[in-house]
Amino acid sequence: PLACKVATAAIEVLRDEKLAENSAVRGEQLRAGLNSLTGSTCIESVRGRGLLNAIVIDQPKMGYGDHGKAWDVCIQMKENGLLAKPTHGNIIRFAPPLTITELEIDDCLDIIEKSVKQVG
Repeated sequence: PLACKVATAAIEVLRDEKLAENSAVRGEQLRAGLNSLTGSTCIESVRGRGLLNAIVIDQPKMGYGDHGKAWDVCIQMKENGLLAKPTHGNIIRFAPPLTITELEIDDCLDIIEKSVKQVG
């Protein structure tokens, strides 16, 4: 059936373009860059695997929809050219595409650093 052909084609793209390998390498790059910002910015900790990552902002945990420092950082990142999703009030999630490049990760890290420093 058509659905099986589509799924097979998607798996072939993942394999042929080495997207899992890219995810592992770029994820390590992203976490290393984020970890370098802990202690000198409002980033308290970094966690993640592959390209699914999050930073914890140094403010008390709040419920969904609460506007705090994590929200402010996300708004500032948007103004600086990067979209991210705040969750639980003090956590910001990052989920870049599997095709992201080394240079694009560096650009993201520059925007994140600039944004957290602007918010304070």
